[in-house]
Amino acid sequence: MHSLGRDSGISQATAYRYLGEGIGVLAARAPELSRVLERCQRDAMPFVVLDGTLIRCDRVVGESERGTDLWYAIRIKHFAGNVQFLAAPDGTPLWGSDVEPGSVHDLAAARLPALPHLYQAARGGLPVLADIGYLGPGAGVHVPFRKDPDLPGGLGIDNTCHNKLLRALRFPGERAMAVLKQRWRILQHVTLSPNRIGAITQAALTLNNAWES
Repeated sequence: MHSLGRDSGISQATAYRYLGEGIGVLAARAPELSRVLERCQRDAMPFVVLDGTLIRCDRVVGESERGTDLWYAIRIKHFAGNVQFLAAPDGTPLWGSDVEPGSVHDLAAARLPALPHLYQAARGGLPVLADIGYLGPGAGVHVPFRKDPDLPGGLGIDNTCHNKLLRALRFPGERAMAVLKQRWRILQHVTLSPNRIGAITQAALTLNNAWES
């Protein structure tokens, strides 16, 4: 930002202000989930993929109800923000949520911004595929079966087949955020306020849609 400000003949503080305003403008143009799902139904998509991603950030002061660091994500052993996203079966990113602290579980992070809309879409014939991080999500959201310690191998034949089919269908969609992170490298580590991670993701999605069009 120092170099960009200098080359543009403005101060570093003004450059950061312009950056924040630019992110806000782009994020506001990101598609809303309800409209995304309506379009998916019009296009007769067989399903959509729900997944969460952790976007690394600098250390943040904050404490969870359990007394641990609110933004610390145990899964990646780093401070991060949890962003939920929706993808098409071919891996095209469709929608991104606002950010939740990295310690928040995927199901909890999706409960308010995503699940009510997904339930409605499922009733209209658009199922949702998700991973084991969303166990117990409700009707219309399909997740793998958890292993049963009382069964040989942990799963019966039917449940094993279900999990393999679900994984095969879900895999291309789960690549969407990986592709987005590689194209827009800011999503690999955010040094701005972590509360802006959701807006940054939505801004990247807006730019990505323009790139693909």
